Amino acid sequence: MTRSRWMAAAAFGALMLSAAPTLAQEATPVASATEAAAPRGLSLRDLAMMERVSEPRVSPDGRRILYAVRTTDWDGNKGVNSLWLADAAGGEPRKLAISEGGVSGARWAPDGGAIYFLSSRGGSNQVWRADVAGMAAAQVTTLPFDVSGFRIAPDGRSLVLAVSVFVDCDTLACTKIRLDARGKSTIQSYDRLPLRDFDHWVDTRRTHLFVLPLNGSGLGGGEPRDLMTGLDADVSAGDSSFDISPDGRTLVYGTQTQGAGEPFTSNSDVFRVALDGGAPVNLTEANTGPDGNPVFSPDGRRLAWLSAPRENVGGDQAAVWTANADGAGAKKLTDWDRGAGGLQWRTDGRALLVSAADEGQNRLFSVDARSGRVTPLTGSGTVGSYEEVAGVLAYAHESFVAPTQIFVQTGGEPRQVTHHNAEVLAQLDLPKGEAFTFAGWNGEPVQGWVFKPAGAVEGRRYPAVYLIHGGPKSPWTESFSYRWNPQVYTAAGYAVVMINFHGSPGYGQAFTDAINDHWGDRPLEDLEKGWTAALMNNPWIDGDRACALGASYGGYMVNMIAGKWNGPWRCLVNHAGVFDVPQLMNAMDIGNFIHEFGGPSWERKAVYDAFNPETYVGDWSKPMLVLHGSKDFRVPMEQGLATFSALQREGIPSRFVHVPDENHWVLKPRTWVDWQQEILDWVGRYTAPEG
Repeated sequence: MTRSRWMAAAAFGALMLSAAPTLAQEATPVASATEAAAPRGLSLRDLAMMERVSEPRVSPDGRRILYAVRTTDWDGNKGVNSLWLADAAGGEPRKLAISEGGVSGARWAPDGGAIYFLSSRGGSNQVWRADVAGMAAAQVTTLPFDVSGFRIAPDGRSLVLAVSVFVDCDTLACTKIRLDARGKSTIQSYDRLPLRDFDHWVDTRRTHLFVLPLNGSGLGGGEPRDLMTGLDADVSAGDSSFDISPDGRTLVYGTQTQGAGEPFTSNSDVFRVALDGGAPVNLTEANTGPDGNPVFSPDGRRLAWLSAPRENVGGDQAAVWTANADGAGAKKLTDWDRGAGGLQWRTDGRALLVSAADEGQNRLFSVDARSGRVTPLTGSGTVGSYEEVAGVLAYAHESFVAPTQIFVQTGGEPRQVTHHNAEVLAQLDLPKGEAFTFAGWNGEPVQGWVFKPAGAVEGRRYPAVYLIHGGPKSPWTESFSYRWNPQVYTAAGYAVVMINFHGSPGYGQAFTDAINDHWGDRPLEDLEKGWTAALMNNPWIDGDRACALGASYGGYMVNMIAGKWNGPWRCLVNHAGVFDVPQLMNAMDIGNFIHEFGGPSWERKAVYDAFNPETYVGDWSKPMLVLHGSKDFRVPMEQGLATFSALQREGIPSRFVHVPDENHWVLKPRTWVDWQQEILDWVGRYTAPEG
């Protein structure tokens, strides 16, 4: 069980003058070559069907790039993952045959002679091994239940596996027997938090790391052994959670060990343990904030990790720390007013790689391993996953106008090596976001974007949607979202306005901290001033035909706007938003999120009341669309039900959209299209010209 971060997105709307367009439909066949060449906006179906590129993996010799592609099975209403191979020097990438059985989490063998990956083609999620051509695969692990992640030891002699087990079980068979018995019961009992994690009820197992020897064929050659035996702790299966030393003898990982108190603290630590046995050693016990993402240097002599200094402060920026491999001589390497993430060493050992939100971008940076000097490696846009091997840097990059592609850099200018979705992108008019800055709360500069509608005509005025991001510490960055993409709304004839209000990372720690204890006033002031600035600088925006839309924290803010700033809006849209903050903080799946309000509701009642949407329902008047998923345990659906109930009691035009099989996000492609169409229809109804 691992706890998900507070996530949320924003929201949008649409318009086709007199009625909302049905963007889910296929484009109508055209009659001539001239018409066929005319650009059009991004439809919902376009976005749902796009190939989604991620996870570049560079071969040990630096010549080839493995990467993942998710396509859409429209009839099955699901995504399908495949594995592709590209030449780092260029050429046409190809899909590997092993993809047909399902594939994820692929990695190169240390000698480059094989590909390891996860697949459930055998009935449960296990590690498999394929030839470098990706034509045939053999099963490596045969555990009695799923493997959620793995890492290959640099010497190629063992695997470290992430497996969820009952802590008091001394064998995997014991966990399997208990799981089978629980499956026959009609009740679940708990003695402590957490009860739920994002979209499922927990089963009280903990994800431990096991070491499994490999035989000469690279397959499992023995029984896996728990490296965390008896430890009441959880390690994420993700890339940044654990690492193996270059000599294959030592494991480092990040976790929490507070037992029943764990849900109420963000304090985590980095631990070190020998792969051949022994007790784990806490290397960061002195720090009460979160420590994690440990990585060994290529020569094995040093260790680096990320550390944030404060406990239970959301958005506290992590710094890079280094030490000797045994944890001795620890020192803070960076003094940088940005929050580092995704820490990796470069293979020459002279620098490390990190990503960070930075003034509306999510850039890749190099950190000098001696001086801590930080150098940006990318400009505008968002960098996702990345890896550098043998001097070849591969990274996934996207922007407002381009979905993710893989780029390779070997010292000169980056080179794009994938061109997925090229055919559909050639047909589209994707307006660029125009950045602007204004004086927000406390007179401080705040950044935003304005998008013109696709095909905008000089001299015409257009209605607008105001998109409010979630988090609240999840900023808008120049990216190509598959949940909330402003291009869906530019395609429907809208101006789009987005603001990175106080609380958004990427503008310095003080800017992020400004929202603490101030959910409902400082960001709202930024939104008001940002809207005024957008209208003043863009007279083509028809401010009298506008709707405000938000999700998660953005939905919370929509509810606050409904009571405290409803004048400009024809309508409102609230997806997975908050109605009653005290109830949320005590029912959501994250136990320490209450520190966004400085403590629990019974100790901070005045703050909660002042920034609680429920307080201002008497001033609600604008039509609102409310959407919520039944499997949402981050903002439980009762919040959406309460919002809709209040609207109905007040006699305000309102509509509730129930998404039974989705969580805090809407992920199934056909469901997402239907859900977005509800938003488009609602906004189109209220922003259409009168008459």
